[in-house]
Amino acid sequence: MDTLSLQALREKKGFICDMDGVIYHGNQLLPGVKEFVAWLKSENKRFLFLTNSSERSPKDLQQKMARLGVELGPEHFYTSALATASFLASQRPDGSAFVIGEAGLLNALHDAGIAMNDVNPDYVVVGESRSYNMETVNRAVNLVIGGAKLIGTNPDVSGPVENGVVPATGALVAPIELAAGTKAYFVGKPNPLIMRHGLKRLGCSREESVIVGDRMDTDIVAGIEAEIETVLVLSGVTTRESMARFAYAPRNVLDNVGKIIEGIR
Repeated sequence: MDTLSLQALREKKGFICDMDGVIYHGNQLLPGVKEFVAWLKSENKRFLFLTNSSERSPKDLQQKMARLGVELGPEHFYTSALATASFLASQRPDGSAFVIGEAGLLNALHDAGIAMNDVNPDYVVVGESRSYNMETVNRAVNLVIGGAKLIGTNPDVSGPVENGVVPATGALVAPIELAAGTKAYFVGKPNPLIMRHGLKRLGCSREESVIVGDRMDTDIVAGIEAEIETVLVLSGVTTRESMARFAYAPRNVLDNVGKIIEGIR
């Protein structure tokens, strides 16, 4: 594996960081995060926490980080819910959707002008959901069969939490895909759309940027395909052993984000 030196990583202008498995597990802040964020601020780096989770809004994420002891403005957060809302608004302004998801997704769609519709929507949109049940799945399947386009906020099949993993959007979409005989279009990582949104918000070119993530199948492949420097951290779902299953490799592998600034005093 071709490894970039830590000093070269530190010289990058912009940092795009995943959250689950990189910054926290559930309500537990991961090692080195406070020091890493303090360094980003002190060095005037441009940074964006870009998460495939659609559950929370940037304001929700700001408040969660504050509860964990890290103070940041909401402008430092971008979610797959926001990217999905932007995509749908660009495809069909004033369109409508049947949504399986939480407040972060519903609010993003509403703010983008997408109306809620459970009769004849243009789209069926699926994100993380605590109210996922067979009634909503049945409704979604029949709406898709009736002509609605199936959209997933992200393809992750699982996500890390404090005591293990939980099913994520990719797993929740799968029964609808199978029953309706179609495939969802996923907007979140590794879709180049969300990476372009991230770089625009960051105000950096791909050559000036680095993506830090814990997933080979979303974060790392997104960086490789967007030609952004990649850092895999082993604080989430990927292990050194599981890396071998993939046809591509990250440029850098570190135990956690704190290792990026290791040795700095």
